[in-house]
Amino acid sequence: MNTPLTLAPGAVRAGDEPLTMDQLAARIAADIPAGSFVNLGIGQPTRISDHLSPDSAITLHTENGMLGMGPQADGDDVDLDLTNAGKVPVTELPGAAYFHHADSFAMMRGGHLDVCVMGAFQVSFGGDLANWSTGAPDAIPAVGGAMDLAIGAKQVFVMMALFARGGDAKLVPSCSYPLTGVECVDRVYTPDAIIAVGPEGSQILETYGHEPAELLARLS
Repeated sequence: MNTPLTLAPGAVRAGDEPLTMDQLAARIAADIPAGSFVNLGIGQPTRISDHLSPDSAITLHTENGMLGMGPQADGDDVDLDLTNAGKVPVTELPGAAYFHHADSFAMMRGGHLDVCVMGAFQVSFGGDLANWSTGAPDAIPAVGGAMDLAIGAKQVFVMMALFARGGDAKLVPSCSYPLTGVECVDRVYTPDAIIAVGPEGSQILETYGHEPAELLARLS
């Protein structure tokens, strides 16, 4: 199916420069509904925890078996027995709970998470996700719980660079890398643009450092 990429009605250039990763993390945090149960993927998505308001009542889940995770731990707060799935020391919030890895995956697969935020190698205009392998002969597969999150979370957000180091777009008409999930991504957040994706078509919502029409031409 040829899924189109278009400009959303009212698409705007929201900033004169691409966002930094911390600015992008804050932008994603602002879009997570209050009261949500949320999984933040390994790597850049973990920054989002530093930008969540305590008043939002958002509960963070980590697949190695914890609900109620707080921001990354620093200094005297570091406890090497208390880490997220990426082995980064984290804090715990009042009421935090711990459980078996199998129970954690049951939460992920059972539709109990409202939002997950993951990185990606590629996302298609139709919402297909490729984030566990490039398919190269020497690639080290790293699927973790990505497939479970992709099909189990009610909303899937992707936080990634819009362009690879060589300049190729990572938001593509069709993924060339092995798929993690099909038509599972709802929104892509990048330093250059925020894009809604899905099987009915994708739309550029806002851009940073680019005019919307200019970015559309580059991606099309």
